[in-house]
Amino acid sequence: MEILVINCGSSSLKYQLFDMEREAVMAKGLVERIGIAGSRLIHSCPGKDEVRIEKPLESHKQAISLVLETLTHPEHGPLESFEDIDAIGHRVVHGGEAFARSVKIDSEVMEAIKRNIDLAPLHNPPNIMGIEACAEILPGVPQVAVFDTAFHQTMPDYAYIYGLPYELYKEHGIRRYGFHGTSHQYVAHRAAALVGKPLEELKIITCHLGNGASITAVQGGKSVETSMGFTPLEGLIMGTRSGDIDPAIIIHMLNYLGMTADEVNKMLNKKSGVYGISGVSSDFRDLEQAEEEGNWRAALAMKSFYHRVVKYIGAYAAVMNGADIIVFTAGLGENSDVAREEVCKNLGYLGVEIDKKKNGVRGKEAEISTDSSRVKVFVIPTNEELMIARDTAEIAGA
Repeated sequence: MEILVINCGSSSLKYQLFDMEREAVMAKGLVERIGIAGSRLIHSCPGKDEVRIEKPLESHKQAISLVLETLTHPEHGPLESFEDIDAIGHRVVHGGEAFARSVKIDSEVMEAIKRNIDLAPLHNPPNIMGIEACAEILPGVPQVAVFDTAFHQTMPDYAYIYGLPYELYKEHGIRRYGFHGTSHQYVAHRAAALVGKPLEELKIITCHLGNGASITAVQGGKSVETSMGFTPLEGLIMGTRSGDIDPAIIIHMLNYLGMTADEVNKMLNKKSGVYGISGVSSDFRDLEQAEEEGNWRAALAMKSFYHRVVKYIGAYAAVMNGADIIVFTAGLGENSDVAREEVCKNLGYLGVEIDKKKNGVRGKEAEISTDSSRVKVFVIPTNEELMIARDTAEIAGA
């Protein structure tokens, strides 16, 4: 079974083609600057040279057409024709309360995704455009929606409810939803496999640490708490997002600083986080270098970030009454031994012990805890695309 996985952004499109018998990547690529001057596709296929195609692409439909042409190109692609694609899996950011699992896309599912646009105005519209474009170009090919929020729908009501009038939840859906669910689910499953125990018997804290960052408590294979909330703005300090703040700060910005709602929104999402604290960059690699060069604001940004991660891990260990495994994943979690060491040195009370040599790993799956550590600590590169492909194959096959 051959599955095409599509992840549409507002002006970009990432894709991977999987052979599900081997769970092997047959091809992958990125289309950038859709609807913007300088559109291009970067495509790679095992055993073949990387391909770069630059041509105007005004819409996601044109982008997907170019992807399909490249996948079936006699020199660049692994497929002979479009008919070789058995199903298409789409990453959809927000499923609200309507979806607790991945689903086959039909007209009712599309309407539900559209109803959630207000909850994810930057993400759901391009996700919808990708689905509609594929339906038009490849009619009859099953499509599956895999939601970032679905994994977190197992949170108990007392964990997802906010301390606001209950009517805001019942009438407007204001509650914690959580994001990065596909990533948290993948690494939790992988961690259980690595220790050779059923996922249902484990308490796992998964740390998705990158420009966007979140932490999840996974107990018995289910998400029981997560740091992102109604939107991805809540939780950890991130690259450009503020994370948790006193809500009264927003009122102060509006009433006393003369800012508009749009200006506040832009500041909290685009100008805050480690970028706002440091004034240097939202890229943690730049901050680590600046810190080494003596930039005290970069050092402050990193310490603030580590502090929040430690605080959430401690909270989630309390929520689950312990932890068996801690997983680091995503850009920073997978590649920064400094970040992992800084976080773990404050977790001795849980019995966490890090092997400094093992912790030198970058971008590879590895256990980095000592043999005597009471909590196993792993680096597990996330693979959201494979998780999407698995769900798509299961649902489309059924």
